[in-house]
Amino acid sequence: MGKKKWIIPDCELPEEGEGVLKGHESVIVVNDSAEEAVIRVKLYFEEEEYAEGIEWRVLPQRVRCFRMNKRSDMNGYAVPYGKQYAMKLESTAPIVVQYGRLDNRQVNLAYYTVVGYSE
Repeated sequence: MGKKKWIIPDCELPEEGEGVLKGHESVIVVNDSAEEAVIRVKLYFEEEEYAEGIEWRVLPQRVRCFRMNKRSDMNGYAVPYGKQYAMKLESTAPIVVQYGRLDNRQVNLAYYTVVGYSE
């Protein structure tokens, strides 16, 4: 189950904000296949060059959450806060992808998730 190519068009890493729950964004990947999924990540920006060289791995029959505010999850790349971008994922195995963002830069926080577009 799943697809090998995914696009998430509306990404924006929020600052941590107020409250106990800290603002973040994440990509959750499910690998339902019998092989490890090696995922190449590419970030697109409106006025800057794209960023690539980010690689994720998800073992067979596993789920893994990657946080955009964790440099260790982004192979050392620092995703800029408050700047809109899009994300492309290309996997060696079929995967299912969900994107989530917790934005609590004000007292009334917002959290939403979406499934990316797949080819």
